[in-house]
Amino acid sequence: MPDVNAWHGQVQEEILDPARPICDPHHHLWDHPGNRYLLDELLADIGSGHNVVSTVFVECMSMYRAEGPDPMRPVGETEFVNGIAAMSASGRYGPARVAAGIVGFADLTLGDRVVPVLEAHLAAAPARFRGIRHAAGWHESPDIRNSHTNPPRGLLSDPEFRRGYQHLPRFGLTFEAWLYHPQLNELVDLARAHPEVTIVLDHFGGPLGIGPYAGRPDEVYEAWKQDIDALAACPNVVAKLGGINMPINGFGWDKRPVPPTSEELAAATRHYYDRTIDRFGPSRCMFESNFPVDRVSCSYAVLWNAFKRMAAGYSEDQKAAMFHDTAARVYRLPSPG
Repeated sequence: MPDVNAWHGQVQEEILDPARPICDPHHHLWDHPGNRYLLDELLADIGSGHNVVSTVFVECMSMYRAEGPDPMRPVGETEFVNGIAAMSASGRYGPARVAAGIVGFADLTLGDRVVPVLEAHLAAAPARFRGIRHAAGWHESPDIRNSHTNPPRGLLSDPEFRRGYQHLPRFGLTFEAWLYHPQLNELVDLARAHPEVTIVLDHFGGPLGIGPYAGRPDEVYEAWKQDIDALAACPNVVAKLGGINMPINGFGWDKRPVPPTSEELAAATRHYYDRTIDRFGPSRCMFESNFPVDRVSCSYAVLWNAFKRMAAGYSEDQKAAMFHDTAARVYRLPSPG
């Protein structure tokens, strides 16, 4: 994406705390026409100055199988990413271990019939497959695009979804939750009903700033606060800190002639980070890049500088948790070296 690279190039910053080990627990890999983000592109980003030692891939409908039963086609994504991970594990591409953990997609509304799909994912990447994301983002407004999985309204309450969901613990799999902030109460209900399932909350639960929420950031934050507090009271939920610089969040970074600095990113979004860390605690929080999605708003180097600015007041142990240790524990990543 040369135009985005040139745009990013207008803001150059010294890397803060460059030696700090980082696990980036949320990125994608894809090859769309005119939009390629594979190993080379990811390596360019994680090699821009911060000490990224490992990453976790999260599903994005990439490289599904072209043939075979529909429920099994998403296993192709796991096969593809496991190959990228094997390339990285060779050491020929640098010390970072890309896709040391893999989160894939399985249609949990299959109910009990999802079991062979879960088994196939694990067989495709037995050392790396760690969880399932079945995105639930749904909104009635035509201005808000539903999640890429095209979920129905109320997915998380669907009886067949919950039947499939209940199989995750016996395979040692987490559930990755991607939804929009008006749906957070549905996730709270799911977390309370199934405390045996570890839930990873993506992108602060998707606080929206477009469509009916445009120009209403204070109202959105107040509504979000109540639900995030209820979710944090569920000990089986951990939170990703990031993914809030997408166009749907309404900050408009992608429309600026010059991208934001890390100071600007921190100033505009800090209240979401502070509230989540305060309620969940650092041992249940992990900073995430959400690249290349958030790449439309800022560079990788600037984004992680923003994270480091927001974490500056925390202790060394707390920083270690949020930048690396929580993610490594939740996704059961091997120790480096």
